[in-house]
Amino acid sequence: MTDLEVQIQLLIDNAPQDGMTPKIVATIAPALRAIAQKLRYPQYYILQNIQESWILTTLSNKANPELEKRVVYAFPRLQDVSLFSSVGLNPQVAAKAIPVIHVLFQLVALEPVDSIVFFETPGTTNNAIEVGKTELQNLIQQNLQQHRASQQVPPNIA
Repeated sequence: MTDLEVQIQLLIDNAPQDGMTPKIVATIAPALRAIAQKLRYPQYYILQNIQESWILTTLSNKANPELEKRVVYAFPRLQDVSLFSSVGLNPQVAAKAIPVIHVLFQLVALEPVDSIVFFETPGTTNNAIEVGKTELQNLIQQNLQQHRASQQVPPNIA
């Protein structure tokens, strides 16, 4: 079992055992896996406050300052967090290692996050991959539609 498969299984196992949620998580797993396979690391460090909420950064477009988006930064190593922020100076903020599948799964539910920026090269913030919530939601929707189509009973089954 690959590391991603282990992470997916953990997500399924830790889902509310209500008869539906584990099945839904298993159904959307291919979308999470497809994006995670484009990233280099099995886990990333996410900045969190003392309530364990992820720290958001609001970015504005230089040409059009009214255009803003809210992102979460994901770092490949703990020491890379210091390249970006003064976390060591703020006792209210800490970086926590989170499996990549879990980061992507959280993106779907996080409000008001627009995307997660995964820094892919240790020691620099130059090489990054941005995963947008809309992109991930569209991929998940495709998986759900394919799953529904495969579950339908043919009309002439009698």
